[in-house]
Amino acid sequence: MQDKTFTYTDSGVDIKAGEELVNSIKDIVKETHGVEVLSNIGGFGGFFKPNLSSFRNPVFVSSVDGVGTKLIVAYKAQKYDTIGKDLVNHCINDIAVCGATPLFFLDYFSTGKLKKQTGIEVIKGFATACKENNVALIGGETAEMPDIYKPGEFDLAGTIIGIVDESEIINGNQIRDGSFLIGFKSSGLHTNGFSLARKVLLSTYQIDDYIKELNVTLSEELLKVHKSYLNLIIELKKIEKVYGFSHITGGGIVGNTKRILPEGLGLDIDWKSWDRPAIYSLIQNLGNVPEEDMRETFNLGIGLIAVVDKNIVEKVLEKAAQLGEPGIKIGRIKKIQ
Repeated sequence: MQDKTFTYTDSGVDIKAGEELVNSIKDIVKETHGVEVLSNIGGFGGFFKPNLSSFRNPVFVSSVDGVGTKLIVAYKAQKYDTIGKDLVNHCINDIAVCGATPLFFLDYFSTGKLKKQTGIEVIKGFATACKENNVALIGGETAEMPDIYKPGEFDLAGTIIGIVDESEIINGNQIRDGSFLIGFKSSGLHTNGFSLARKVLLSTYQIDDYIKELNVTLSEELLKVHKSYLNLIIELKKIEKVYGFSHITGGGIVGNTKRILPEGLGLDIDWKSWDRPAIYSLIQNLGNVPEEDMRETFNLGIGLIAVVDKNIVEKVLEKAAQLGEPGIKIGRIKKIQ
């Protein structure tokens, strides 16, 4: 017969810490709410009442993702205020390329032992990116699971919900032979390829080493925020004969762009049409990484591609330049022989 009394806290789960975190972030989260949000954080569900008056046939669009092993860089650098932005922007880009306007975001934050300040920094990142993109942070879940995560570790996932009129869905079905590929620069590795990047770079460098080729520390380079292309997409999709967009994530330029191509069409990419950022040369040279692996793993400096009719290329480039997003002609669509 055992005399010791076991509590939930003894098992490693601190309910009070979770409640304190929720109370600490309420004001931060509320700043992302507009009149469409009918509930406050802490309830069983988030309520969002969209204004559908401008839609003829509204279609909801959703996407879910994580940050991947970029989190390990954050652990090592003990910097947690950027990865929330990464996740929000990644999810927003995934539905924006379909023509959707993002409405609200939900997060899942799971850890071994909840550290209040870490949680606040992560959620501030969510809220900052949501405000920047006019998206409501409508709810989330924080879970302590001490038997799954090592001390200091956690994982993140996020879900974005957006809306598009059915007639405005962008799916690439009008892409044709001879269409141009216009690339837009990434802000770094974004949230993909970190397993290979870490394996190569951390075999030589410490996370806070200053690297001359990069002009920053390794952690500063690797934790650059995954860029949001929402405003650029909103403006470019107004131009007639912009046929499709590709968000360059895991799988690289080819792997992602071919997802929107009609059957019988392929890509003719000029891989020398843009200068790759120094981080990619460093990874490739240091790790002797084959070119094929580089192309399949990383965005190589191009985070978004617009597929457009050959007759509007200059118009698209001019509009993008006005928005501070210079585009690059990186290739064309061709028939597969």
